[in-house]
Amino acid sequence: MNDTDAEEPKTVVLTGASRGIGHATVKRFSEQGWRIITCSRDPVPEACKRDPNWSGHITVDLSLPIDQDRFIAEALEMLGDAPLHGLVNNAGVSPKTPYRERLGCLNGEMAAWKDVFELNLFAPLRLSRGFAAALHKGRGAVVNVTSIAGHAVHPFAGSAYGVSKAALSSLTRELAAEFGTLGVRVNAIAPGEIATDMLSQETEALIPRIPMERLGQPDEVASVIYFLCSGDSGYVSGTEIYVTGAQHIF
Repeated sequence: MNDTDAEEPKTVVLTGASRGIGHATVKRFSEQGWRIITCSRDPVPEACKRDPNWSGHITVDLSLPIDQDRFIAEALEMLGDAPLHGLVNNAGVSPKTPYRERLGCLNGEMAAWKDVFELNLFAPLRLSRGFAAALHKGRGAVVNVTSIAGHAVHPFAGSAYGVSKAALSSLTRELAAEFGTLGVRVNAIAPGEIATDMLSQETEALIPRIPMERLGQPDEVASVIYFLCSGDSGYVSGTEIYVTGAQHIF
C-alpha cells in the first residue's frame, strides 16, 4: 500500500534532483505516489518528464540567494493552497581549486568557502524558512543531507565541504527545536561513500575501511530519506542517521 491509497497525494520538495542521490530519491517518492517538485542546475532528465507524479522542475542555482528566493516563490505557486509534507535539502557541492585540489584550510580563495556555505548551509536554512508555513499545514518533515565528512576528517572531501556539513548537522538540531512547535519534524542523513558522480577516483582505496566492504547505492540512501518523511517516523526528530556501511564507527 502506498501513501495515496486512502488520502490525497502527499507532496515533497527536493533539491539537487537531476542525478545521484537526488534522482534516486525522486524515484522512491514517485513509487509511493507522492507529488514531486524539484530543482537543480540542470534541466529535468527526459525519462523523468514522463513520470506523472513529477509535478514540476525549476532550473536554478541554489548557490545564489536570489535563485533560492525564486525557487521558493515558484514552488509555492505550484503548490497553491495544498500542504507540503516533505522538504529534502539534498543539493550540495564539494569544489576543487584551479589546481584540482579539494578546497582546504590552506588553499583556495575565501570566496570559494563562502560559495560552499551558501549552497550547503544557507540554502537549507532559507528553504526551511520559506516553506515553514506549508510544512506546518502538512505536519511535514525536513530532511537535510549531511555527510560522514561532517563528523571526521575525510581524506578526499576537503575542509570546506566537511565544515559546511558539520554546520548543517548542527542546523538540523536547531531547526528541530524551533520547528517542533509547528508540528514539523527535522532530521538529517549522513551518507558515506555512495556510488555517485560526486565520488573522487581515490574512493576505491577507502573500501577496505568500510565494514560492509562495498560502496553504498543511491537507492539505499533514498529509502532512508523516504522513511524520515513518512508517517513511520512520526516521533523521530532532531536526529541524524548514518548511511555508511558502518564506516563512521572508526
